Amino acid sequence: MTETNFIRSARRGAGAESPISLPDGTKVHGQFFGQSSMSKLAVVTEASVIKVDARPEDLRTLPPLGCGYLTGAGTVFNVIKPRPQDSVAIVGMGAVGIAAMLAAKSLGVRQVIALDVVEAKLELASSLGATHIINSASEPDLHAALHAIIPGGPDNVIDTTGVAGVLEASVKALAHGGTLALVGIPSPTTILRINALDLLLSCKRVIGVIEGAADPHILIPRFLALYREGKFPVDCLAKVYPAEQLSKAIADLQSGLIIKPILSWEHLD
Repeated sequence: MTETNFIRSARRGAGAESPISLPDGTKVHGQFFGQSSMSKLAVVTEASVIKVDARPEDLRTLPPLGCGYLTGAGTVFNVIKPRPQDSVAIVGMGAVGIAAMLAAKSLGVRQVIALDVVEAKLELASSLGATHIINSASEPDLHAALHAIIPGGPDNVIDTTGVAGVLEASVKALAHGGTLALVGIPSPTTILRINALDLLLSCKRVIGVIEGAADPHILIPRFLALYREGKFPVDCLAKVYPAEQLSKAIADLQSGLIIKPILSWEHLD
């Protein structure tokens, strides 16, 4: 068994930002997700199981709460923590981005701007409460598009794409003192080119966020409460497919017809 140092992790508390290392300081890399599976049954650790007070009819739409929704909404609730008078721009209206938008709306944020290249996703975002939508396919200049809505720039940008050009434009577009939360996974070779003096003088910050810096034992029950209040309508984001329709589920996801496909094995019992 490899000796592992959890002392620094314990000092910082739970969460993805807590480092784990070998005694000599070498970083530990491992597979801690423990839930990714396209099968009827999956082996998970006890820590990955969250007990919820759900009705039987809720169970078909609740499975995605533990990943994309946790990441998007958790970034809003736990990291940027916007006030009602603030503005939030969210780049990418997949499951992560939609969850971030819904979380911002639940906090009463004044301006919530949704950006994507798929019109169907933007229409969904608008129907769920986005105050503004931007189709980046027709308006590729992110800085200009955001400043046309908010002349001083948004207080917060959440990026779910991980694309270097989008990230760099997001930093430039931020208001003074604004925050860019990087939640999309970039390529390992992605390099950001940011003017350090501008970053200093504008008091902006760029922060990486994993899984919304969230404790799922706290946030998932909160999701369920918001869902029952009509503020987190996960039922209209998901579609259940028979397991043998995996290819169709993936195609519908890629085309923007659905935000979160869920595979079901119920008919195979």
